[in-house]
Amino acid sequence: MYLFGKINVTAVIPEELSRLKDIAYNLWWSWNSDAIDLYREIDLALWEKVEKNPVRFLKEVSQKKLEAKVNDPDYMERYTKVVQKFDSYMQETDTWFSRNYPDKKDHMIAYFSAEYGLNEVLPIYSGGLGVLSGDHCKSASDLGIPFTAIGLFYKQGYFSQHINSEGWQETIYNDLNISNLPVKPALNQNGEQAVISVELPGRVVYARVWQVQIGRVNLYLMDTDFEQNSPHDRMLTARLYGGNQETRIQQEIFLGIGGARVLDALNIKATVYHMNEGHSAFLGLELIRKLVQDKKLPFNHAKEVVSSSLIFTTHTPVPAGNDVFPLEMIDRYFGNYWPSLGINRHEFLDLGLKIGDHQNFNMTVLALTLAGQKNGVSELHGAVSRNIFKNVWPSIPEDEVPIGHITNGIHTLTWLSPSIKFLYDKYFEQNWHENLHDPKVWEAVDKIPDEELWKTHCVLKTKMIGYIREKLKQQRAANGESIERIKEVDTLLDSNALTIGFARRFATYKRANLIFRNLARIQKLLNDPEKPMQIIFAGKAHPADGPAHEIIKHINDIAKQEGFVGKVILVENYNMTLARNMVQGVDIWLNNPRRPLEASGTSGQKVCINGIINFSVLDGWWCEGYNGKNGWCIGDDTFYDNEHYQDNADSESIYNTLEKEILPLFFDRNEKGIPEKWVAIMKESIKSNAALFSTHRMVQEYTTKYYLTSMDRVDKDLASNYQFSVNLSNWKTHVEKLWPQVQILADKTANQLKEMNSSSGENIKISATVYLGGLDPSSVKVQIYYGGIGKDNLIESPEIIDMHLDGKTDEGTYIYSANIKLFEGGEYGYTFRVIPYHPDLINPFDLGLIRWIVQ
Repeated sequence: MYLFGKINVTAVIPEELSRLKDIAYNLWWSWNSDAIDLYREIDLALWEKVEKNPVRFLKEVSQKKLEAKVNDPDYMERYTKVVQKFDSYMQETDTWFSRNYPDKKDHMIAYFSAEYGLNEVLPIYSGGLGVLSGDHCKSASDLGIPFTAIGLFYKQGYFSQHINSEGWQETIYNDLNISNLPVKPALNQNGEQAVISVELPGRVVYARVWQVQIGRVNLYLMDTDFEQNSPHDRMLTARLYGGNQETRIQQEIFLGIGGARVLDALNIKATVYHMNEGHSAFLGLELIRKLVQDKKLPFNHAKEVVSSSLIFTTHTPVPAGNDVFPLEMIDRYFGNYWPSLGINRHEFLDLGLKIGDHQNFNMTVLALTLAGQKNGVSELHGAVSRNIFKNVWPSIPEDEVPIGHITNGIHTLTWLSPSIKFLYDKYFEQNWHENLHDPKVWEAVDKIPDEELWKTHCVLKTKMIGYIREKLKQQRAANGESIERIKEVDTLLDSNALTIGFARRFATYKRANLIFRNLARIQKLLNDPEKPMQIIFAGKAHPADGPAHEIIKHINDIAKQEGFVGKVILVENYNMTLARNMVQGVDIWLNNPRRPLEASGTSGQKVCINGIINFSVLDGWWCEGYNGKNGWCIGDDTFYDNEHYQDNADSESIYNTLEKEILPLFFDRNEKGIPEKWVAIMKESIKSNAALFSTHRMVQEYTTKYYLTSMDRVDKDLASNYQFSVNLSNWKTHVEKLWPQVQILADKTANQLKEMNSSSGENIKISATVYLGGLDPSSVKVQIYYGGIGKDNLIESPEIIDMHLDGKTDEGTYIYSANIKLFEGGEYGYTFRVIPYHPDLINPFDLGLIRWIVQ
């Protein structure tokens, strides 16, 4: 054997094509298919070989092929148009945000997330949370929102999945080659790569900062893998969701505390901070620390300032999605930190302790405690979150717990098939893609002839089948299977069969194998020669989730059984490439999580824009998206105490709906072979869901509902040298101190308020006497709380009316009254309550204070 050295040769890009490099380093190309075409047309084989990565493509492309394109007038014309489109986009000042909020141009939103699913060339995502973060950034760019994103640079990304010959998932980690990625050093004001540091037990750990351009938005990623750190610490940011609890808390300290320091190092003056899930909740502590140290504010005042600018989105009701750390770990990592906040250990731990659990520090509770505004990611998830975290505000009625909701969406142009986009370009109004959030835009889908839409879908389906066959061949070859077994793949999957797609993280609550609960029943449906059906599965299980690994093994075993071979397909290594093929190519998208554990789900939203139909449990976004004629629901909105009964009911619903509705409709064709009624549902799916579930709508809603509220409060703080928050904090302290004095005085008989009789529609005047002690009436609202009496002898669906102050009797004692009308006959209950009131409170229940009449 002889030694050899390496010579890396990079093609010199002709000056005429120099802008290809600029575009390659901005992920704008990932949602602009005409930009992608510029690379793939130079050398399609190489484009596929480098896995559609334009940075790597430009390093390996042939000089001759580049020069050939310079001499191709048609290519150069399209190149010029794309460059002009890119430059126009990047330089555009007339954006949605600038038009609507020109007075907010000096603000900056800093967005923190543990993962970002931007494109498969940068695999620093695991699933829906990351893809949602990526889509959020893309829409923020499109809408011109002042927005900066913060994350970690995982050099080994999330794992690659291999399913071995026995059906078990194997996890593979590979180091990313940073020179092949659309990533550049983030430069500080001295023109050097920014470096930040974080104190961990017994040492200081450093992180370099990298920049990713996402259109007009920048994402900054922290990377500990360089020489200033020990070998152990260099691996700290290596893997997404890898390692043990020690790794997790260290990563989350970097994400939150380190992330704030990245903004300082790059001189980015953020005014609003959005924490996407609780991984970054330590951010709030660092913002408080800076105010305590730099502005000499006491902790409570600094906490109030930070609360104004901090927004928190919770994403999952599943315990595994809410990080908790034992108190001894918090002591080790923060024992030297809380003195810098001006508080003691007990006060620090109280920020993250959930009532009833005094052993663990809960990151979601910390985020809820510090953030002024908080939300779930669908209407149902908002309600579920209020139920889960009601103990953070123990006296507040569950439906008034201060957690709202903004339903997730998807970045339309990222997930829209170019072939379907071609139809929209042809039949929609010009520049339709600039108004993705407008439902009227999508009504034009009715102009598309059924035959054109169906044929386009069939082409995409055939393309997807070809892609999956290639994946299966690679899968079998990697497992050492015979040539015959590899060739057999070409006979798998029928483009004429009803094709169901199920692709998502294989968390157990998503019940990937629910459709196999009655094997005989599903086998019969799969093998009807008149109405053939097939199912494609894809998804990764977390390496530590043993039960989820069992589900993958179970599906793999079924796929090999007689009656299921070729009808059930399990494809390994689910990523954005596979997802894109599936959400553009299947006929039905199956989603059957255990209700109500699906916070939102976005994969079903991705299929809508491509004319694919959802078949889903009424959970997450589908509760809002399903209208009875744009798809099918599994089961109903019943809540089950018994999982066995729930699984039986839902699987039975799947079989019945497939057999009686979906399959007959799919194979009901006209004389041209077009399933007209099916195409009508495809169009309804597009019309009813495309605008509502876009991240354009979602980000606009975050802006109007949360970002602007924070900006206004920050403006007041900056204009008053923080006096706005100081005054509010002092008021809260004053109210909390005097609140024990507040009492509601009323006549009671046998522990009941006075019984009254009334005719329907008649004014009923109700009065209450309230003792406020040292509190001024301007600091409270006295309310009557009334409604029908339901089960457990409690008031259901209450109405709440502010009572009028009639006068004062003694010192601190006041008379309040209100008129109510009841139009329906029946028995009603009423009671009184007092809550704090201040015009600058973000939510009246933030303090968790409320006084009811007690027995």
